[in-house]
Amino acid sequence: MQTGRTLSIDGKDYGSRNPLVIAELGTGSGADACKGIELIHAAVEAGADCVKFQHVYADEIIHPNTGLVPLPGGPVSLYSRFEALSTGPDFLARMKDEVESRGALFLCTPFGLRSARELRNIGARAMKLASPELNHLPLIAEMAGYRLPAIVSSGVSTLADIESALRLFRDSAPDAYGPASGGLALLHCVTAYPAPETDYNLRVLAALSAIFGVAVGVSDHSLDPILVPALATVAGASVIEKHFCLSRSDPGLDDPIALPPAEFRRMKDAVSAAAADPEGGLAELKGRYGAETIEKVLGSGRKELAPSERANYSRTNRSIHAVRAIAEGEILGADTLALLRTEKVLRPGLPPAMLPMVLGRRARRAIPSGEGVTWEDLGA
Repeated sequence: MQTGRTLSIDGKDYGSRNPLVIAELGTGSGADACKGIELIHAAVEAGADCVKFQHVYADEIIHPNTGLVPLPGGPVSLYSRFEALSTGPDFLARMKDEVESRGALFLCTPFGLRSARELRNIGARAMKLASPELNHLPLIAEMAGYRLPAIVSSGVSTLADIESALRLFRDSAPDAYGPASGGLALLHCVTAYPAPETDYNLRVLAALSAIFGVAVGVSDHSLDPILVPALATVAGASVIEKHFCLSRSDPGLDDPIALPPAEFRRMKDAVSAAAADPEGGLAELKGRYGAETIEKVLGSGRKELAPSERANYSRTNRSIHAVRAIAEGEILGADTLALLRTEKVLRPGLPPAMLPMVLGRRARRAIPSGEGVTWEDLGA
């Protein structure tokens, strides 16, 4: 089940026999440098090859009217929550230095042009594109211009979505992202928190690698520390990403589905064993979980939206939204529109690829602040 494709970062190739294991800290530091350093040390000691952060500016991701997120202390504005998790480039530069001093790779996810440029300016050696940004074409073009290795997640996406994103990378910089370059990796992902292990359809890894000519891997949101990561390695993954925390009771947005250090170490050991002996690893997994469960997790190999993420399509990915109230007859300009995630409350807008067709048109009707812009909103 080996794919034969590798991801190259800093002169090192990662393939299915030596996958890159990423500890996704996300915003788990809570913008606290001491907590961030503690997480870095714990992740590296638990076996992480790479430690990943998220560079958050709320206005690059969602609109203030997006709605509430349920937290232990009660519902909180999602926009306000993201604002509180914003760190700025100086914080991330410090985290980068700490990660690299521990001999690991620093990785970070930008969510817009400002955060991408700041990551480039602090010397990031690779970048990650999150699943909701798979259709954020201006961000992809920006990242491609840096010619840095790029790891692209593909949760809640179709083959057409993936093809458009990877084509833009390659058209922008064919030398950096062509099939022979090793500059791209595509991570299969199920955008549900937690994601059922049986939704993972890991046979799709070989298909995605063959179709797109890239190294493949898994960004795993399931709760089991071993099943999906080890089986993905058997199925040819060159990258395994898993959320990391100090404790699942910590207050981070992703901590309830993250692995604490001992569980992350179990995962890393299982991945290493499966990479060294895929056939033995498969046999061990069948013995542990049962052949029927393994077959369900391997799935059909056809790329399709998983049952647990179907309702998220067009809501977690980007669409065209009004950043303020737009009056009937007003010309739609760059100052009135943004490519944002819709999430649960607002209506989805047109896809980002339609933005050039929307700019310069007049609003046929009033568009409330935050709502997605649809064809029905557009006049001449």
